[in-house]
Amino acid sequence: MPAAREALLDAAYTALARRPWPTVRMVDVAAAAGVSRQTLYNEFGGKEGLARALVRREADCYLAGVEHALAAHSDPSERLTAAAEWTASAARGNALVRAMLTGCWSERLPTPTLSAAPAASAVPAQRRADGPLPSPGDLLAAVRDRAVAALSAVSAASAPSGPDADGADLAAACELVFRLALSCVAAPPGEGGTAELVRDALRRHRAV
Repeated sequence: MPAAREALLDAAYTALARRPWPTVRMVDVAAAAGVSRQTLYNEFGGKEGLARALVRREADCYLAGVEHALAAHSDPSERLTAAAEWTASAARGNALVRAMLTGCWSERLPTPTLSAAPAASAVPAQRRADGPLPSPGDLLAAVRDRAVAALSAVSAASAPSGPDADGADLAAACELVFRLALSCVAAPPGEGGTAELVRDALRRHRAV
């Protein structure tokens, strides 16, 4: 039931925005989604399964946003800048994304274990959610690798500041950008925001 599953995840996310996860009740999530409580249990198995599915969905949405940002410009530096701005914005606006990127899970949030859950769901999407969840290092590596792939695909001849460094330097530059974006979440930058900090860092690094 893809539609019911998404409605339940939306309802769970809305409930989490209003109250701490320990006080969120399954019956209320089902009612808000307009489905039966049995449907909720059929999809997720229980509250832990719902939490894992919610975390997995928000991680996937964040990574999809990174890919969208990386494709938004032709210039490699601007691609990285857009992805950094998205990262900072997503982490500021979504508590689950912030927790996944920083490893700081407050008592208001669900805290599913990152290792695979001992579950045997018949729902393919839930089997994926019950698998290992990304640690901050895993998520950073996934973002870095996506950025490296996107920038490597850009021809140096078609972009004034195309990649001219080896793979290790490019990966280091991409990781630097995303770590800088995360620092902007903890300490918001002043005039120019995340974009100017990233552009300045890339000018100094000269890897893209």
